[in-house]
Amino acid sequence: MPANPTAFNLAGRRALVTGSSRGLGLAMAKALADAGASIVLNARDSVALGAAAADLAEAGATVNALAFDVTRPADVTEAITHCEHRIGPIDILVNNAGIQLRGPLESYRDEDFDTMMNVHVKSTFLVGKAVAGHMIARGRGKIINICSVLTDMARPNVAPYGAAKAAIANLTRGMAADWAGKGLNVNAIAPGYFKTELNSALMADADFNSWVEQRTPMGRWGEVDELGPAVIFLASDASSFVNGHILYVDGGFTAVV
Repeated sequence: MPANPTAFNLAGRRALVTGSSRGLGLAMAKALADAGASIVLNARDSVALGAAAADLAEAGATVNALAFDVTRPADVTEAITHCEHRIGPIDILVNNAGIQLRGPLESYRDEDFDTMMNVHVKSTFLVGKAVAGHMIARGRGKIINICSVLTDMARPNVAPYGAAKAAIANLTRGMAADWAGKGLNVNAIAPGYFKTELNSALMADADFNSWVEQRTPMGRWGEVDELGPAVIFLASDASSFVNGHILYVDGGFTAVV
């Protein structure tokens, strides 16, 4: 079959991106908008969310802002119902909401561990399930969960983060197992080290910055715009037979020892 460039066109599709008021979430939302999708941004901070939505709209995107807590079942149900009935059907979901709480495992607080699991894993389950219910009724939909290079690797002081991302990876496979036959494509992206606000302290650490550059075969951090093509691929018809896959976008980080 010859290549079809229109397969990457997202015109007429609507994408909800959680945790998208800044960083990789906002970058992915911008990429989806550039490919033609209407965007629904999400965050808990309504001020930051409004500013991000205004920036996207000024750039020509069709965008709505939906402030809700992705860890609260009632809030998720209400928000997704509102979106489906008042804004429009969700064709693409990017489960991106996440935080980082670093610390040595032997002194890591129980409540911080619970927070990490809730924000990453529980939110992926809750939002994924709520959106999938509507997608299944339509017989189509794209769900993209966000993992990390720490899905399959470990570093000191970030064990709960890695555990949460590993859980999301297998939840992605489970979602594909349950929903692929119902018309859904469920995949994940595992970013490497990207230049984001979340990583600003790490980039400012000369030793860590040097380690990333030496450890990554491409010899540098990723630029946020470099994640866009991966999310467009998994959100588009170009990935029609891709399901349960974890796509690493890491400059070769996980390919070497």
